[in-house]
Parts: sequence; C-alpha cells; structure tokens
Amino acid sequence: MDAIIVNMKRTLQNFIKKDIPDKIILLSGPRQVGKTFLSEMISDNYQYYNYDLAEDRLSLKEKSWLKDRELIIFDELHKMPQWKSWLKGIYDTKNYPAGLLVTGSAKLNIYRKMGDSLAGRFFQYRLHPFDLKELKGKFDPEDTFNRLITLSGFPEPFLKNDNTFYHRWKKSHLDIILRQDLLDLENVHQIQSIETLIELLKHRVGSPISYLSLAEDLQKDAKTIKRWLTLLENMYLIFSITPYHKNIARSLLKSPKYYFYDNARVVGDNGVKLENLAACALKKELHFLEDTLGFDTSLHYLRNKDGKEIDFLVVINNQPVLMLEIKWANNKVSKNFHAFIRYLPDIAKIQLVKDIHKEKEFASGIKLLNAVHWFENIDLARFG
Repeated sequence: MDAIIVNMKRTLQNFIKKDIPDKIILLSGPRQVGKTFLSEMISDNYQYYNYDLAEDRLSLKEKSWLKDRELIIFDELHKMPQWKSWLKGIYDTKNYPAGLLVTGSAKLNIYRKMGDSLAGRFFQYRLHPFDLKELKGKFDPEDTFNRLITLSGFPEPFLKNDNTFYHRWKKSHLDIILRQDLLDLENVHQIQSIETLIELLKHRVGSPISYLSLAEDLQKDAKTIKRWLTLLENMYLIFSITPYHKNIARSLLKSPKYYFYDNARVVGDNGVKLENLAACALKKELHFLEDTLGFDTSLHYLRNKDGKEIDFLVVINNQPVLMLEIKWANNKVSKNFHAFIRYLPDIAKIQLVKDIHKEKEFASGIKLLNAVHWFENIDLARFG
C-alpha cells in the first residue's frame, strides 16, 4: 500500500499544472514536506536547479537551462540576492514555452521588503504534510490517524511507519532548520535558546502564549521572543492563531496560540495532540481555498472575559462561518458554545469527538460528530 502513496498525486498537482503556462508558481512549505517531489511530478520534461549547489548557482547566473523544456524548477531561489528582480527579468523576457516553478522551505512571501517586482506575475501555493483528507482511501482511516499523531504527516516518516526512524528523523529535521535555514534568513547565534523556546512551545500547544512569560523563562526580552517566533513561523515549523475580534488590530495584540506542522512533536495528552492535528487540517484546508480559489480566510479561537473558550473559529471572506470544539472522548456538548452563540447565532457549530458513541444534532443547532470521519471529508468551502 505504501508504494501506492509514493506514486500518488498530491492534491495541489493538477492545480499547479494548470497554472504553469500562465504564471510563475511559488511553492512553499515546511522542509521535507515533498515540494521537490511534487514539482518533478508536474512534468516529465523539466530541468531542476538547487541554489544551494555551486554548480547550479553558476548555471543560473549563465541562464543556461534548456529552452525546449516544459518546466524549469528553481529550488531555494530566495537565497539569491535580489532574486525577485532576477526572476522578473527571466519572466518578462522569456520567449520560450517553459513554465517557471520556484520552491522554498521558507515562506517566499516574507521578502516583500525587496519590493513587489513580481506583482501580477505569480500564483502562490503552500504544500502541507499529509492529512486524513489527502490520504482518504489509501489507508484505513484509523491507521492514518494513528500515524499522523505518532509519526507526523511528513511523507518520509509517515511512509516508513517506524517510531525509531521518526525520532531520528525529527532530530535531523530540526537541526537542518535551525542550523541551516535559520542562519540563511537571519544572523542568529542563539540557537540553543531558540531550541529551548521550541521545547517550551511543545508543552504549551493549545494554550494562549504570553511573550513576556516566555521571555522570563528564557531570560530574554519580549521583542526578541516575538521575533524568534516569527522566524519559526516563516520557516513553517509552527503557526499561530489569534483570538477572534472584529477589529483585526485588537485581535493581533491579544495572546496567540501556537501549533506545530509536525503533529508528533506535541507533548501532552491525547486531547492536545488531537487539537494540534485539527489545527493543521484546518490551516491546510484554508490555505487550499486561498491558493486555488482566491478566498480570504483566517483561523482564530474564541475566548471571553470569563475565560470560556471555543477551540477554533473559521472565517471565510471576512465572515465567521464555523465554531469548532475538539474533544478526545467527551460525548457531552461543551457548555462554552452557549457563551458565544448569541454573538454568532447563524454560523455552524460542531463538536468533534475522536472516541464518539453516537453522532447527534441538538435543537440549538450544535452537532456532535466523529472527528476522524469529519477531517477525512473536510470541506470548508461549503460553509462560506
């Protein structure tokens, strides 16, 4: 069965292939998530260049790729000085049919400070690790779920299906991010402190984060902590969600929650690990809607002054559309829904439960549903 997965199409493949003739494709995502593999699946007639390799850097300087290829792939091109201007020049003067696809393990849009020279010339895609939806029909759903929780959705450890291999993989994976990618982005010398920050976050998944508290733990200032967290987000190690407020600026000032793209890094009980898996699935689906359909989306949590919370609020095209509470085995509807229903009366309200006895829908409109089945068939567009 694993051989089938190795040769299967990623969800984004056909969308990227359709756009290649018309736009530069910027494909970003976590390191080792399968960006190069996906890129090489777009066409059999391609040339691949990795800016990390000296030989390839020379070829890029010479612009010596074959012009009769259907696709030219530039990997880690964002490490080239003034790469956007260089790529703009290639695109604007190109008189041959090859499409241009640029991949990178850091967010390619963080270099906006260099100007908007690519404006109107590119489409962005973000590749995420495997999830229940992408693997539907390839494995038994429970097997898929257990692998995602214990081995992550990154292709190599997921397919290897071996705990020892995963623990060795995750160590080398983090080492590459911190000791190669991080130094490529910024002159950061306090690697050990950033490693400690990551360790602290692993134990605080699903909890509002105080920059000041983390600063005290690490004996740094809050601005430094916030900058480090932004760097870790830019490298797709973690992502944040903020409490929902109609005033976006006020929302961003409040305590965020952080989640890991690698589910298996999370330290905590089953409920916390399930919440992280849910956050990853929701984020992936919302990125898909943005990148393929042009939706405006955001993911938040709900919290009131009394401390009552709902795990997730999905916002599509500036409208809240779904309240989502995540539970491992609690088959009683959370009372916290009622703290927010009067403010958001017309949106979908769902509690997802991993070990569920029976799916239900109540007079209040709240649904109690099977978490694995729901995420296997997730379709947030229908709420928009």
